[in-house]
Amino acid sequence: MSAIPSTLENFDTLALATRLGEACRACGMSVTAAESCTGGGVAHAITEIAGSSAYFETGYVTYSNAAKTRQLGVPEEALATHGAVSREVVEAMVAGACRDSGANLAVAISGVAGPGGGSQAKPVGMVWLAWGDAVTQGAVCRHFDGNRHAVREQALRAALAGLIERLEGTQAPQEKSL
Repeated sequence: MSAIPSTLENFDTLALATRLGEACRACGMSVTAAESCTGGGVAHAITEIAGSSAYFETGYVTYSNAAKTRQLGVPEEALATHGAVSREVVEAMVAGACRDSGANLAVAISGVAGPGGGSQAKPVGMVWLAWGDAVTQGAVCRHFDGNRHAVREQALRAALAGLIERLEGTQAPQEKSL
């Protein structure tokens, strides 16, 4: 099972980043991103918008497990027990990113973009995303189709859409999975 896709995910990245900026300004909120498989794509999209420094101060590209622990405080036990592509890890990434940056809201992404690296338990295209703050987080597992570029692009759009939904109060119901 995976979360119900947002209709916002049909928009292009620039349109999503623009709408995110508008929502941040309207709510007086700041955001941050803790990324693994998207490699800084969320931060790049957000900072494509002029004036984004008003609501985006920093982002984290924590591609390795060691970086997740060192930069975001992800417990080594969570990584050893559940693996980097898991609910426990992305929720810890969100909490750590908010604590470190002071942002009101964060998104975290960890997945298997491919073409290799997948397994039966965690196939290529499986991506965990989490949103929240330093205290409360929620995560969903999504399964995206396509090549490495396509998986990363879909994860990026889902991440931005989720931030917008939380800021605008339009979060769609989501299934908990795995």
